[in-house]
Amino acid sequence: MLKFLKQVVDYGKETAQAAKYIGQGLAVTFDHMQRRPVTVQYPYEKLIPSERFRGRIHFEFDKCISCEVCVRVCPINLPVVDYEYDKASKKKKLNSYSIDFGICIFCGNCVEYCPTNCLSMTEEYELATFDRHELNYDSVALGRLPTKVTDDPMVTALRTMAYLPKGVMSPRDLPAGSQRANSNK
Repeated sequence: MLKFLKQVVDYGKETAQAAKYIGQGLAVTFDHMQRRPVTVQYPYEKLIPSERFRGRIHFEFDKCISCEVCVRVCPINLPVVDYEYDKASKKKKLNSYSIDFGICIFCGNCVEYCPTNCLSMTEEYELATFDRHELNYDSVALGRLPTKVTDDPMVTALRTMAYLPKGVMSPRDLPAGSQRANSNK
């Protein structure tokens, strides 16, 4: 008889423990139901990158003086600067400039240390290609300015999820002229 009672007590303890674990799992589920969504329907909706986002590098050919500071500060010696030295004017003449974004680590050192500000970071982050050789951008490709997310008529630009005002669960629900939470703009 004692063996049977012990089995009943053990079964009751295991049932209570299982109910406790199910309750803990449901508590996590209900907690996540109150949070803001983070899903973005990517090709049709895009998040606006932050102000200091380091995307593809933009290059202005006319400003470059071929000083090669960008090559020296790059941790992987990535930019390729091809120039000729003009002995008459004692200046370097830039022939071509290229960066391979398949190797680039987007550290931004080249942009930061450029003395003529001919390099700048853009908001472009869609650099995927089927051939890795297409990621080697020459001075013409680097000179193209990307379209901004906010200017693309095919895309709904969403503000960053972390800066939604309190009580707003979806960036689609924001009024037209509203500002981000914690924004001084």
